[in-house]
Amino acid sequence: MSKTLRLFLLLVCAHTTILFANEPEKTQRDDGESFKVAIAGYTFVNFNLDETLKMMQEVDVHYLCIKDFHLPLNSTDEEIAAFHAKLAKYDVTGYAVGPIYMKTKEEVDKAFDYAKRVGVKLIVGVPNHELLPYVDKKVKEYDFKYAIHLHGPDIELYPHAADIYEHVKDLDPRIGMCLDIGHDARAGHDPIADLKKYSDRVFDIHMKNTTAATKAGKTGEIGRGIIDIPAFVRMLREVKYSGACSLEYERNMKAPLAGIAESIGYFRGVIDATK
Repeated sequence: MSKTLRLFLLLVCAHTTILFANEPEKTQRDDGESFKVAIAGYTFVNFNLDETLKMMQEVDVHYLCIKDFHLPLNSTDEEIAAFHAKLAKYDVTGYAVGPIYMKTKEEVDKAFDYAKRVGVKLIVGVPNHELLPYVDKKVKEYDFKYAIHLHGPDIELYPHAADIYEHVKDLDPRIGMCLDIGHDARAGHDPIADLKKYSDRVFDIHMKNTTAATKAGKTGEIGRGIIDIPAFVRMLREVKYSGACSLEYERNMKAPLAGIAESIGYFRGVIDATK
């Protein structure tokens, strides 16, 4: 990336952060893309739902992947309705649930029933390998998409995009992956090339960057790291990706707002600068 473009993007980020701080009431932003700018619920693991939604309002993001610490799997229909009502007050839509880990058929059943009652048609999941035929059966039954989350070199189960593809390529085409670009890179893979190669199986994306293409790489703000984000955005357009690009911010998680604002500002700056 040229120094001029990087300076421009940093200025966009700074301007965006200041703008959000001074505008308590906002209308929903349209980024003019087929993909949505979103946030993964795990970003807010240390915050309750009200705190989460206020931070999302600060950075003008309106799509959330729902984690079970905000809406437990055993929630009643009344609790789910109250949850959606609260999201609506902040103009936020829950577009998917997960990641949800599944080690038994009963846990698969519970996850699909939960997603149906929540009213989404995308589950981000991490099923044990032996459960994949059963997941295939449930996808056919519910007509849901199921995105397997990859975790890089830290966990042997689904470390990178190629591994997920090898496990799902002969299954129902509604079973694919949540492409975590930071962890894919940490596993020694190229997330831009993987997006192009597996685009028909990429149903969700977790946005982050990493300091190195190794297990030692540290993930953080979208604009800081080895991944060429402008090239990634251009690839999103090339493959006509139409899902969510969810920031999953895992640095300074007890005080994440500055990093979230920087990441969203940078990402939107790239979107604008590469049009």
